[in-house]
Amino acid sequence: MSLVYPITELRMYLNLKMKNKIEGKPSIFQRIHGTNFSVIASDENMVELSFLRAWTASMEGSNVPINIDIRYILRRGDSGFYSYAIFDRPDEGFPGVEVDQIRFVYKLLKDRFSYMALSSTRQRTMPTMRDRETGQILAYPEAVLLTKPSNPQFRGEVDDKYQYSCENSENNVHGWISLQPDEPVGFWIITPSNEFRNGGPIKQDLTSHVGPFTLSMFVSTHYAGKEVTMSFQQGDTYKKVFGPVFVYLNSASISDDPLSLWSDAINQLSKEVKAWPYDFPLSPDYFPPDQRGIVLGRLLVQDWCVKGGRLQYANNAYVGLALPGDAGSWQKESKGYQFWTQADSKGYFAIKNVVPGDYNLYAWVPGFIGDYKYNSTITITPGGVIKLDQLVYSPPRNGPTIWEIGIPDRTAVEFYVPDPYPTLMNKLYTEQRKDKFRQYGLWERYSDMYPNEDLVYTVGVNKYNRDWFYAHVTRNMGNKTYEPTTWQIIFEHRNDIIEGNYTLQLALASAADAELQVRFNDPSVYPAHFGTGPIGGDNAIARHGIHGLHRLYSIDVPSHHFVKGKNIIYLRQSRAINQFQGVMYDYIRLERPPNSTN
Repeated sequence: MSLVYPITELRMYLNLKMKNKIEGKPSIFQRIHGTNFSVIASDENMVELSFLRAWTASMEGSNVPINIDIRYILRRGDSGFYSYAIFDRPDEGFPGVEVDQIRFVYKLLKDRFSYMALSSTRQRTMPTMRDRETGQILAYPEAVLLTKPSNPQFRGEVDDKYQYSCENSENNVHGWISLQPDEPVGFWIITPSNEFRNGGPIKQDLTSHVGPFTLSMFVSTHYAGKEVTMSFQQGDTYKKVFGPVFVYLNSASISDDPLSLWSDAINQLSKEVKAWPYDFPLSPDYFPPDQRGIVLGRLLVQDWCVKGGRLQYANNAYVGLALPGDAGSWQKESKGYQFWTQADSKGYFAIKNVVPGDYNLYAWVPGFIGDYKYNSTITITPGGVIKLDQLVYSPPRNGPTIWEIGIPDRTAVEFYVPDPYPTLMNKLYTEQRKDKFRQYGLWERYSDMYPNEDLVYTVGVNKYNRDWFYAHVTRNMGNKTYEPTTWQIIFEHRNDIIEGNYTLQLALASAADAELQVRFNDPSVYPAHFGTGPIGGDNAIARHGIHGLHRLYSIDVPSHHFVKGKNIIYLRQSRAINQFQGVMYDYIRLERPPNSTN
């Protein structure tokens, strides 16, 4: 479909949030369209424009110390344009800086665009910015109860931009439709690759929201916290290309269904993915198809307590390349490129279109705990093909399973997610059970369900999808005061205690300004038998995420902490200043000592 209606007054800018480490300046937002404009190339079929803002020492403290070149590409026959940004710190004269956020922001005409679409199931007519301005701010500024909307259908709903977040792997097309009767028009951000985004394939980030705004997120600390901040020391050099992304514009005739524009955007996404990597950007820092490599291999899993220790296919394993680091470091990595795929049903994988450089190969397998890392650095050369031997992942395991709670999938989605308050709902999610966690205020339901006593889970009696609350949060005591909460896991050890160390495998899907203490059969022992210390800043509880950064703790439990018969494990979240502090569990498993079978 071709664009026949001009979208006027479109505002677009590169949005950066940075903190200057040297001067200690507060975080600032900057609109950057460079001081140096140039036409890189122009002919009858294509034009590429450059807006370059070169950093100088006179800008220190007021502009991010990175040379930023924003490029636009317009090609004959395309219904839209491509944009990308090149970040460059070329020498040692650049001061240190922390960059929390890099994104393209598009502000559309508020009187025309009213229908937002993020996926086939997440789309609806949206309230306006004015509706938010006349509403009631809830627990934080982004969440607003719509009390006086111009359209009565929105009265009593909650609007919050974080309700529209999406994992990187699924954040490939979103935007807005103008439902004006004269001519429906669509505006879409299409992202054909995630290689330039931070945090890996399951990191969540913003998409589109009331404004109407549409975002192309490259780097952020959303759902992760300061642990993923893009940090440079004095003199650190750096260069990276963010994008290109495609801004796609389409239209329909008056007789067509306006929502067909979404279907057309999906078709365009497929075309862009097939064309990636593009062969037309002209920056020498962009790597075209013939300058990239590929890594082929097969991943198997061997857990000696599952299926007799036989090798299993790493079905649907996430396998990727990222900058060298420790196992699992990819989820906190923000500077380099990342290239991910999912293995097929027999564990075979192909990581294509990899930019030249040195990488580690990482993986994690749904259904198994822990992170895999290949033991050698992988060097990609232009046009190179690397065929790896059969790889075997041995997940953490010290002994046979006594019991387990949850599914090791790096989320808390399988646990009990309560119904939202009827007065604080977003109607988009009332019929979508799998997205119920996106509703506002669910954390407060814990205090409703457990006003005096905390959650008690009895192994073999309770069911985790019914009886294990999705987030271990504080208890609201009223008057803006909160108290720590202590959950109990009760289980029977029917046989004699085995000498040696038991193991508690404790996987967290999220942590927000929390401190988890673990005690065995003694709720008051101090210090606790195990403690995480202060952890987390991903804000996934407040921001309607069902996961943030993943953490795994393998806790040795000397056998004298258990008894034959009834045992209790106490999980205490000890920090309680506000309602958003807490953790989400991914999976918990108790293992017998090694070399035991009973």
